[in-house]
Amino acid sequence: MDGLSTSLADDLDLLREAALRAGEIAMGYFRKDPQVWYKHGNSPVSEADYAADRCLEERLAGARPDYGWVSEEMPASDRVAEVRHRVFVVDPIDGTRAFLRGEDVWCVSVAVLEAGVPVAGVIHVPARGETFEATTQGPALLNGAPCAVSDAASATRMRLSLPDSMRKKIADRYGDAVEALPAIPSLAYRLALVACGRLDGTIVRPRANDWDVAAADLILERAGGRFEDVDERRWRYGEDTAAHAVMIAGPLGLSPRLRDIARSLAA
Repeated sequence: MDGLSTSLADDLDLLREAALRAGEIAMGYFRKDPQVWYKHGNSPVSEADYAADRCLEERLAGARPDYGWVSEEMPASDRVAEVRHRVFVVDPIDGTRAFLRGEDVWCVSVAVLEAGVPVAGVIHVPARGETFEATTQGPALLNGAPCAVSDAASATRMRLSLPDSMRKKIADRYGDAVEALPAIPSLAYRLALVACGRLDGTIVRPRANDWDVAAADLILERAGGRFEDVDERRWRYGEDTAAHAVMIAGPLGLSPRLRDIARSLAA
């Protein structure tokens, strides 16, 4: 099927099927001491990551050979490929450190970009039995049911999931105005938790990657939220990680407050 004529519903079905299968494969290694190697920046990668990645490439690229392919586990030199109308962007296990510690807060994140914008995405959390998904043509779904960001008002106490480096500053500066919760190790899952209203928002440190956020960016938007930097700019796909600054995610009504908090942390 040609990439220009494939419907987003067809792409979403393909993403979901591939993510569920990759999750099954990853679960076969979960809490079973898989072999681990270390990449640049001392980032771990396990045999489970590689096995799930192979599954995704076989099922996704195999079904859509005219789409581009970007995966966390491919060589960095291969990520700068020819421009395609649609591109798969995947993270076979987002939250590898949590996976290796036996925690259940990791996920398979898969998305399709069209002209540099996410148009279909799935986040599957195998150990919790949760699947988030969306296209640009429908609502955000959690296990098949519509989900939405929280309806927290700007005056209420916000539940924010934050990196440890930010939590103490938040507690010192904002006291009872913010409930500073530990960061979910998987950025994709953390953003999905904002999309379904379990968190009111989060602040994301600089230098995240496209595969961390592509599916979640779309799911959050379709759930009524926004993923942006402190200058209200959306994520720009295909740029070097060094170009990405601090990002915030939350309901539209809380965006100004989240931006102010993010700016204060950088001050």
